[in-house]
Amino acid sequence: MRVAVIDGQGGGMGRVIIERLKKEFHESIEILALGTNALATAAMLKAGANEGATGENAIIYNMNEVDIVVGSLSIIVANSMLGELTPKMAEAISVSKARKLLIPVYRGNIEIIGMQNQPLPHFVDMLAAQIKPGGRNN
Repeated sequence: MRVAVIDGQGGGMGRVIIERLKKEFHESIEILALGTNALATAAMLKAGANEGATGENAIIYNMNEVDIVVGSLSIIVANSMLGELTPKMAEAISVSKARKLLIPVYRGNIEIIGMQNQPLPHFVDMLAAQIKPGGRNN
């Protein structure tokens, strides 16, 4: 199974996600770090991603090369991450046939009604449970 983790800015969320997935799945999944910038990609590679790529073209191209896409809600919102996530990136992610597991963390004017505000590690635990064989919709 090939999982793309998408992050921007400093790559902190992607780093936490990758560290948790590596701890849970070891080498049974391949993790592709896709950063909107080189700093984010580097942080995710340091966390243990198998491969990494940076920028709009890398994100667009790889949406048809992965089974699961993971990131914050902002990866499907054009111009999020202070403008780092382009409309073309958001579109490619949204229309990808890959399963999308999005963490409801967003610093914009979007609120998910009914979601409880939880610390990132709790969301990442839920994410790992979804990826496990037999996880919901898996």
